[in-house]
Amino acid sequence: MARRPKEEGDTGVLTEERTRERVQRPRMYKVILHNDHFTTREFVIAVLVSVFNKSETDATQIMLHVHRSGVGVAGVYTFDVAQTKIDKVHRLARELEYPLLLTMEPEDG
Repeated sequence: MARRPKEEGDTGVLTEERTRERVQRPRMYKVILHNDHFTTREFVIAVLVSVFNKSETDATQIMLHVHRSGVGVAGVYTFDVAQTKIDKVHRLARELEYPLLLTMEPEDG
């Protein structure tokens, strides 16, 4: 072990400095469900349950909010997860010829 010269007030104990890296939380994105006049309520509830893991009750409440307000939040996720869920729902909707639209936007804060 290498020795270093003693300085005034030095205890002679070698210490190692450790730096801690702070990991930032990933930015979160709201998945926005848009109302249309063609996609059935049953389909919207089904994707909220199967893709967004909502309970039947929560899915129904979200669907009704979207129906009345025009838009609603299906969930909040990291960018990649939000994009994957949107792509999956769009694919399912297109298979049944529904024009269902989902978008995402950064969560505030």
